[in-house]
Amino acid sequence: MSKFLSAVAVTEFDSMVKQAYQGMGMLRQTVTQRNNVNALTYNFRRMGKGMANQKSTSDLVTPMNVGHELIPCTLANWDAPEYTDIFDAAEVNFDEKQELAETVAGALGRRDDQIIIDALDASTPLTSTVGTAIGGAGSNLNMAKLIKAKVELKKQGVNTSSGSFYAVIEADGLGGLLNDDKASNADYQAIKALVNGEINTLAGFNFCILEDRDEGGLTEAANVVDSYFYHTQAVGLATGIAPATEINYVPERTSWLINGKLKAGAVVRDSGGLVKVQYTKTA
Repeated sequence: MSKFLSAVAVTEFDSMVKQAYQGMGMLRQTVTQRNNVNALTYNFRRMGKGMANQKSTSDLVTPMNVGHELIPCTLANWDAPEYTDIFDAAEVNFDEKQELAETVAGALGRRDDQIIIDALDASTPLTSTVGTAIGGAGSNLNMAKLIKAKVELKKQGVNTSSGSFYAVIEADGLGGLLNDDKASNADYQAIKALVNGEINTLAGFNFCILEDRDEGGLTEAANVVDSYFYHTQAVGLATGIAPATEINYVPERTSWLINGKLKAGAVVRDSGGLVKVQYTKTA
C-alpha cells in the first residue's frame, strides 16, 4: 500500500507533483520483436551462411548444406503493483492514481530493458571484445573503441539493409565520448548535437544512454562497464503480455490497485551481430 501518501496530506499542497527522476524503457525498439506469444517459450529462427562451389561441366551440383537453427527464448512474468487508499487520497489535492500509473509504467519499461540487457550479458559474441586498452590503457569510451566495434561488426558481414546499429552505454560512457575531441569537436564531427553535449548517432550507431538503475543496468566490475553495440536483428524480444498498466478498485481494502503487467523474454539470436565494448569509468 502507498503508506507514504499520508506524509503529504496537509492543508495545502502543490497540486503539481514532481516525480523522482527515473528512466523509462528505451531498448524495446532496438531489437527484433515478436508479440502476442501464447507460450512459455518462443523459438527464433536462424539460417546459416552458404558458400558457392566451383562446378565443372556436367558434374553434379554440391549442396551448400545451409544450417537452420532454433534459438529458444523463455518468457517470464513481471508485475509492479501499488495500492492507494481512498481515505488517504481524499486528504490531498492531486490524483495519486494517475501519478502511480506513470511510476508503474516507468518500472515496467526499465524491467523490459533489463530483460534485454540480461540476454546480452548471457551471450557469447562471435566478435572480439573491445577491451579497455583500446584507445588507451584503462580508457573510458572513446572514438577508438567505436571504430573497433564497427570494424568487428563489418568483419562479420553485418549491414544496415535490414535494420540499424545501436549502442547501449551509460552516463559515464557518454562523458568519455564528450571528452574525446574526435567525437565532440566540430572539426571532426558535423553533427551539431555532439558539439552541444548530446549524443544521438555516431559512427553509424544510434545511442541509448542508461542512467544508474536499481534493476541492475549495465554490468560493472571494478569500474569497468560492459556496454553493447549490436544490430537490430541480432537480439530477439518475445512478448506474451506487452507492458501495460491497469487501475482496479479493491473494496476489501477500500483502495485502488494500480498494477503493471509484463510477460516477456529476450535472447541473442545471432551473436555475430553483437560486440561487447568495455570501458573504464573515470572520475
